[in-house]
Amino acid sequence: MKKLVIFGVGLIGGSVALALKKAGVDTRIVGVCRTRYSLDEALSLGIIDEAESDLQMAVSDADMIMLAAPVAQTTKILTSIQPFLSQHTVITDAGSTKTDVIASAKAVLGDQFNQFVGGHPIAGAEKSGAAAALADLFVGKNVVITPTADTNANAITAVNDLWRNCGANVSTMSAEQHDAIFAAVSHLPHLLAFALVDDIASRPNAAQLFSFAASGFRDFTRIAGSHPEMWRDISIANKQALLNEITAYESELAMIKQLLINNDSVGLEALFERASHARNQWAKSKQ
Repeated sequence: MKKLVIFGVGLIGGSVALALKKAGVDTRIVGVCRTRYSLDEALSLGIIDEAESDLQMAVSDADMIMLAAPVAQTTKILTSIQPFLSQHTVITDAGSTKTDVIASAKAVLGDQFNQFVGGHPIAGAEKSGAAAALADLFVGKNVVITPTADTNANAITAVNDLWRNCGANVSTMSAEQHDAIFAAVSHLPHLLAFALVDDIASRPNAAQLFSFAASGFRDFTRIAGSHPEMWRDISIANKQALLNEITAYESELAMIKQLLINNDSVGLEALFERASHARNQWAKSKQ
């Protein structure tokens, strides 16, 4: 891979660039961002080798293009670069939703859709921007790719190699399966954290409440410090799966509420025991 173009050189895109450099991958990395400030920052930090605002120049002779911008920008970016793509260019993304991205790529890329491989690195932080990028962000982390029946085998191999060079473990599944899974274990937790902080912040005694909040509140709400635009896009893009998960969570809360109303200490403890065991087993498996 002689030339990699990254659209969106923030936490994820920037970390890909740094990881490849650390791994000694000999590729020229070109960055494209919405603002000149972001490009200049990525360039000054040595994350990218070139900063380009001319799209034709950026994607010309590119071996791979990665979209690491918010998922709502996917259609716009693909539409803008499609006229300049060569037949050998592999296109991938790093978005947290996949069904909408795959549909967009199929609609825009036409005959070149077989060169598109959807991807999602399961890594991140509440920080954003090029300055937050880390060379080891993906080491030992999972990355899901979502090729379709139409996807070129060489394109799949190229994207696999990209992520493995970043130190990641790569899994393959359908876009629909991906979105259902991550609605439950990623997207819903973020919505819950945002909702709790918004609720507390909107109360008349918010300052007093925050002043007494400690480690439990900090740990539960850490992800509410995440990028608002990104999570807006994810929530809308994965709306149906998220609505299903919210309904399931509402049922669980209703059950807990009823246990409290009934002063059912045995039922509460049994629920807490099940949840504690499941959580501890999960944490143990991650060690």
